[in-house]
Amino acid sequence: MRTVKTVSASRQKIRVLIVDDHPVVRKGLQSCLLKHEQLRVVGEAEDGMDALKKARELTPDVILTDISMPRMDGLAMAESLRRELPAIKILVLTVHSNKDFVLRVVKSGAHGYISKEAPTETLVKAIETVYSGHTYFSQEIAQAALTQLVANGGKDGDSDELTDREREVLVLIAEGQSNKEIANRLGIGVRTIETHRERIMRRLDIHSVAGLTKYAISNGLITLDGTPKP
Repeated sequence: MRTVKTVSASRQKIRVLIVDDHPVVRKGLQSCLLKHEQLRVVGEAEDGMDALKKARELTPDVILTDISMPRMDGLAMAESLRRELPAIKILVLTVHSNKDFVLRVVKSGAHGYISKEAPTETLVKAIETVYSGHTYFSQEIAQAALTQLVANGGKDGDSDELTDREREVLVLIAEGQSNKEIANRLGIGVRTIETHRERIMRRLDIHSVAGLTKYAISNGLITLDGTPKP
């Protein structure tokens, strides 16, 4: 049986390295994370250069990093780690929220993006998500990615266009409706909806909302307010 890397299955604490140039922020984050038994803060770093050194020494599972820092910023650090230590997951924690920063985050090789204003529970969820091998973005960004993909009929317009029915199903998936709810709305069987869903994901070669989000942002298909990019 294939072993899935999850905290509950392995009982292993997620090793976190905190990177920020403000000592008060680092201490505050550490204090918040220490309250969660599934997490273990293994160290702190004051900038990207320091983080690279600590990453080599401590081999954390997840690096929680700011973007704007002296000597080497968080994205340059992420790019270096992607080449040297690709197993380490990078989660960007920042006050920046404009589309250019999100695009830079994705292209750097980071695995997620979360606001410093997010509640602790959301931050912990983001850490667990990137640790498990997925990407993490806000639900608003994911929704925008789904909506714009429907408008474009697939990635870059190079793949086979979705049928009208597949577009219809994808729109309802994007609205968060279950297979049963979609089936009831369209007046067809649940098995048929399941088939449509599998075919859509296979045709687009995108098998999760997180993967779809990362693809849409990195390819400039959406702006952060959900409108098509001009």
